[in-house]
Amino acid sequence: MLFYAIISIVISKIKLGVLKDFNMLIETATKWARRYMLGAGQEFVFKHIDDIELPRMDKIDLYIHIPFCKNVCPYCPYNKIKYDKKLVKPYVDAMLNEIEQYHRRLGEIEIDSIYIGGGTPTNLIDELAVILKKIRESFILTGDIAIETNPDDINGEVINKLKRCGVTLLSLGVQSFNDKCLVFLGRSYKANILSQVATLALSSNFESVNIDLMFALPGQSISDVINDLRQSFSLGADQVTLYPLFTFPYSAAGKYLKLKRIKMPNIFTRRKMYKAIHQFCLNSGFQRVSVWGFKKDNVPRYSSVTRDCYIGLGAGAGSFVSSAFYFNTFSIREYIKTLSSGKLPVALKMGVGKKLSRYYWLYWRLYDTYIPKKYFKELFGEEDKKIYRLLWLSKILGLCREETNQFSLTERGAFWLHLMQNYFVLNYINKVWSVAMKEAWPDRIKI
Repeated sequence: MLFYAIISIVISKIKLGVLKDFNMLIETATKWARRYMLGAGQEFVFKHIDDIELPRMDKIDLYIHIPFCKNVCPYCPYNKIKYDKKLVKPYVDAMLNEIEQYHRRLGEIEIDSIYIGGGTPTNLIDELAVILKKIRESFILTGDIAIETNPDDINGEVINKLKRCGVTLLSLGVQSFNDKCLVFLGRSYKANILSQVATLALSSNFESVNIDLMFALPGQSISDVINDLRQSFSLGADQVTLYPLFTFPYSAAGKYLKLKRIKMPNIFTRRKMYKAIHQFCLNSGFQRVSVWGFKKDNVPRYSSVTRDCYIGLGAGAGSFVSSAFYFNTFSIREYIKTLSSGKLPVALKMGVGKKLSRYYWLYWRLYDTYIPKKYFKELFGEEDKKIYRLLWLSKILGLCREETNQFSLTERGAFWLHLMQNYFVLNYINKVWSVAMKEAWPDRIKI
């Protein structure tokens, strides 16, 4: 309780303007944590690079980025542009070229999973069939294909095309069943279409259908969020994923909130909201599968992020291979131009040392809300005393508990991890994307 009270007071004072330079506070805390956990050897800088270094591998996951949107939502921070028919064919041709180049380097390796995001991927529903056909011809696809969708895009014809493409896991970006929230978010549809759209998706024999919802919106109450969950469950959702509003400074929503001074829920309301979400999902028979996700016991999990190694295809797509993070150029035109010249569109690289690699793995296990003891001990052994001190402190503070085969985050621990992501981890993303969206080939980005 003391830990909760101290952090709450600090953040509330930030909201009140007593601590004016919140960014400086984050920077100081980040530098201290990095130095304590990793020492001085790990550089946190993305540098310009002309190519990607690929190790020998037997399998990999793929991410496909489709940046085109017919309705550009103001809160969305991702690399996107307004749908432009003239750019669609050149973009798809470039991606087919990119797939071919990776095929030449890697051979017919196994593809463990494919995740398709955007943008709005279903804006290119016919082109996706061509892209996935090329992947199947170039590699050995053994895993699931997951895709994000927008309620505006879903109808019987689109569903049938997704099924023919081999999509197995579907996420429907509902965000809210409340028109007031949808208007704030800039969604182009009304709440009255959502039940019909969700029912169509859920009755189409996908292995799992996830409903994306948002919480911690301006003016949103706890009962509003619970009502969104109640409607999702009554429709038969296999999984729900609830995200807070990420107000990246460079996004339209970030600028809008700054200009209009719209009041976001304070830390106390946010805490109560998360606790209510967590309890309602568990009471409804859903199990927690991530900080933000809850699913039925008997269905596959839909996840956009928890993959150990992956190659990103498309403008602005990220990759994590060979102990390094990479980003393609965010510029759609430069992406097309570079691939037409026979080169891969990789723009940035940050090397990842052994220590950071271990903590990267640990971060995603915390996102999953549990850490398997077996793999934890294999990675960290007994020599890393710092991590064991942190685990001990987390148990004392009630953030995690030790079980027979794993360490598990408590509800309180999951809440504070979600808050840490919002204020710290997303700060890294903001730094990279703020520059990369303005410069096609940045020289250096320090995070």
